[in-house]
Amino acid sequence: MSMETRVLSASREVIIGGGRPTVLIGERINPTGKKRLAEALRSGDLSVVREEALAQVAAGADILDVNVGATGIDEVEMLPKVVEAVAATVDVPLCIDSRKAKALAAAIAVCPGRPIVNSVTGEEASLEEILPLVKEHGLPVVGLSLDEKGIPADASARLEIAHKIIERAEAAGIPRHDVIIDTLTLSLGANVKAGLTTLEATRRVRDELGVNQTQGCSNISHGLPNRPALTGAYLAMGIEAGLTCPTVDVALVRLAVLSADLVLGRDNYAMRFIAAFREMQKGSGE
Repeated sequence: MSMETRVLSASREVIIGGGRPTVLIGERINPTGKKRLAEALRSGDLSVVREEALAQVAAGADILDVNVGATGIDEVEMLPKVVEAVAATVDVPLCIDSRKAKALAAAIAVCPGRPIVNSVTGEEASLEEILPLVKEHGLPVVGLSLDEKGIPADASARLEIAHKIIERAEAAGIPRHDVIIDTLTLSLGANVKAGLTTLEATRRVRDELGVNQTQGCSNISHGLPNRPALTGAYLAMGIEAGLTCPTVDVALVRLAVLSADLVLGRDNYAMRFIAAFREMQKGSGE
């Protein structure tokens, strides 16, 4: 059982689906932990946003996540401005990232194509606010496996929330193939079993629900050394388990993702892997 989710910019189509090459969602337009970007957004300066957009697409991002959530930033005002700036700078589709329905609505109104809405949760307030907005605009949506009690510690409870989100989405008239589930990665530094829990939930969502899946994979290595190596190892396992469109720092992990796709038979004659290697050689001057 595999479903396809169609995402569009003004000029480019990206199709996410099991068995297809893994789609990379660039994570870096997010002020969390990025002092320079946060300060620029607070002052209304969009130059750093444009730099990040160009760099991520050059590194191989297929879709860009756009998030402006930080202290001192009015998301309702700033999110549409950043979405417009990114859409004018690069031609890839966007993933509009906010938990606030008003900010999402303002950004959707100015975003070309067919973006992803990120996100709805299993919380009643979120389901009641976000799903009608998604239905109104006919867009795909990310569903986070958390509810009023937070992120469940076990895979079964995360799966249960995923079921709930999909049931409510379908009841609202949103097709299942337009729901992308995120079973949530947590740091291995805080809990050495965190990766196993998410991988189990990922497999079960794939096997029982068949939908596409994303995760903020950098979370897995938070607080630990050599983060790209650890995140890359997790990504390979996640992709095999059913992760189809991870949200990542593309420049750091793209080769790990291409390697996983090659091992899983999704890269005929290793053409994408070899092309990426040659690009890197050219960039290093070798």
